[in-house]
Amino acid sequence: MNDEQRKLLSGEVLEEDIELTLAELCQACHVTTDDIIEFVEYGVVEPRGPEPARWRFRGVSVKRIRSARRLERDLGVNAAGAALALDLLEEIEWMRSRLHRFEDW
Repeated sequence: MNDEQRKLLSGEVLEEDIELTLAELCQACHVTTDDIIEFVEYGVVEPRGPEPARWRFRGVSVKRIRSARRLERDLGVNAAGAALALDLLEEIEWMRSRLHRFEDW
């Protein structure tokens, strides 16, 4: 990972085309490899690649992992509950953006 990517990891906005290794994602989110593997198992994030040593994650994975950790900490939900909550929150966001476009017509 180069210095520019490190700077991007410290903020909330990551470009979609950035790919992170498992180790880089752990570092960016301050979690363990086991945490990431559990989040993968429950669908919080979806890696590209056949096995953990070769997994690559999109930049949006940082936001999803951080949000899942907040849900666990603040609401006491488990990884499966966090995955469901994140999917529902994204769907609400998508529907609001569609509604906003229709309101502008």
